[in-house]
Amino acid sequence: MPTPAATMSPPVQAAMNPRTRRLLQAAIVPTLLLLAWPNVLVMTAQASTGLIETWWVSRLGTAALAGMALVFPGFMMMSMLSGGAVGGGISAALARALGAGRCDDADALVLHALVVNGALGLITSALFLVFGRPLYAAMGGEGASLQAALTYSDVVFAGNILVWLMNALASVIRGTGNMLVPSLAICLGVVLLVPLSPLLIFGWGPVPALGIAGGGLAILLTTALMIAVLGWYILSGRCVVRLRRVPLRWPLFADILRVGGVGAISTLQTTLTVALTTGLVGAHGGPDAVAGYGTGARLEYLLIPLVFGLGAPMVAMVGTNIGAGQRQRALRIALTGGALAFGLTECIGVAAALWPEAWLGLFGHDPRMLETGSAYLRVVGPAYGFFGLGLSLYFASQGAGRLLWPLLGGFLRLLIAVGGGWLVLSATGSLRAAFVALAVALVTYGVTVAGAIAAGAWFRSR
Repeated sequence: MPTPAATMSPPVQAAMNPRTRRLLQAAIVPTLLLLAWPNVLVMTAQASTGLIETWWVSRLGTAALAGMALVFPGFMMMSMLSGGAVGGGISAALARALGAGRCDDADALVLHALVVNGALGLITSALFLVFGRPLYAAMGGEGASLQAALTYSDVVFAGNILVWLMNALASVIRGTGNMLVPSLAICLGVVLLVPLSPLLIFGWGPVPALGIAGGGLAILLTTALMIAVLGWYILSGRCVVRLRRVPLRWPLFADILRVGGVGAISTLQTTLTVALTTGLVGAHGGPDAVAGYGTGARLEYLLIPLVFGLGAPMVAMVGTNIGAGQRQRALRIALTGGALAFGLTECIGVAAALWPEAWLGLFGHDPRMLETGSAYLRVVGPAYGFFGLGLSLYFASQGAGRLLWPLLGGFLRLLIAVGGGWLVLSATGSLRAAFVALAVALVTYGVTVAGAIAAGAWFRSR
């Protein structure tokens, strides 16, 4: 274990950046909220742009809406992998290095982060561009909805590397405990995306109407702008860490990937759960039911950036305290953040269950779509709090470098949601019964992860 902060030598403490010292010594709740509010605010704004884009695409018809529902799990997976999984590994590695006073390693991690995310961005782009058609067809896409999915997918995944590089830079800055700068960069992208998306979708003046492809192009253009802003901040010397030309070292790659790799498996579990359940709904109810379930489940997906707004500070705070040897403080940070995430997401879920048409009606009025989406939200919405609890503790576990229990919890969720959903759907033919399995899966996920961490699972083998 690194030397505890309390016993660090005076020169090390004196050289420590004040931002790092605050993560180690300041009161937990005020510090967590101070770091979280820019993330929560801007992640909410970013999620809102996804809703705005979906609303504009819904004007193109049910087929376009269903096509976007087919692509959304895969594209959201790229954001989760690059920002939440591997990005969390980047932030955690930096936080632990800074907490232990290894400033040279922290600087070197910047370049290693860009190399890792750049390579993974290219690989994942190739996979979706090559295997997109059979994937979306297996999820229930057919005819016009399948063609819309392919059109949108080809655009967003052709520029997928931009998403990975943007999240690498944002994760580097968040790992230093600075949540404001990445939030401001995202806010700038949000402001530009709001008018740019309808402009490219429907056209105006000399700008041609690109249809659903225009929505994908708008995302890529605004992401490139965010890269420019974040890159400038790091290169300007204002960041705690610096981008240096250093020899690449496997131990630093391993420090990122041992957390990011396991986190990627957890992210794949989440995406696979939604993709497979979308396939179940599509096989049972057809494209209109897919549109309804996909639109309802999008609210669940949009909880991820919201919880990430709270989870990113938890990665930095837990990682810095683990690096400094302050175990009990790290555990208190995790449980406090988990409670806050539970309350926030549970309120959203209950509201969606009480007034599902208020959400679904934003995107269409097809009776089959509204029926399926309302059934999903009424049953699964009240379990959203457990999803927020488990997901926030997943981020905290990244900071601790201990992801076994979030991984096991995600596996149980996948097994219950997909296996249980298939069994009850086969036995009863009722989508509502399948949605009960999804709700049980979320409760199991949250309770499993929270119970293990509260019982001291992080420290048993340390």
